[in-house]
Amino acid sequence: MKWTIAGAILIGTLPIAALSAAPPAAAAEAQAARTPDVIYVPTPPDVVDKMLEMAAVKDGDVLYDLGSGDGRIPITAAKRFEIRAVGIDIDPERISEARANAEEAGVTDEVTFRQEDLFKADFSDATVVTLYLLDSLNEKLRPRLLKELKPGTRIVSHAFRMGDWEPEATADVDGRMVYFWTVPKRR
Repeated sequence: MKWTIAGAILIGTLPIAALSAAPPAAAAEAQAARTPDVIYVPTPPDVVDKMLEMAAVKDGDVLYDLGSGDGRIPITAAKRFEIRAVGIDIDPERISEARANAEEAGVTDEVTFRQEDLFKADFSDATVVTLYLLDSLNEKLRPRLLKELKPGTRIVSHAFRMGDWEPEATADVDGRMVYFWTVPKRR
């Protein structure tokens, strides 16, 4: 077996002490290192715009992009609104690219990118969640979204639905669908 942690290649098994001695972010990134569930396909800028419009992103929101790729959704939101944005992706290459893009856009104080498994990550403080995953992954994520997010949190998905949870609004952007939901009040 071969692992790469903080630029070092380790052969064989990794002692548990090495992970526990690592800074928390490095340990989380090492634990997240697994094959992504989807291939990376960037969301076109006009779809990003429509997603942010449908979510009615406003100053003070906290946006999480689950499967954030190159970071274009959190970066665009941070540039347009006074918000905090977090991108979560499991692919270290995408995280590196997203951080470089945030630096270039001048939004590193507003945007954070975390290399984590989105099925284990904490995003409970989100007021807006954006997705471009697959129907099956959205359905798998749906119970967490409904349980852990505050009622009123807005969710927008590019191209993929959430099973039998009917969207409140849809939009067609040059043949690309965008879906919108709001986390309902709990009973």
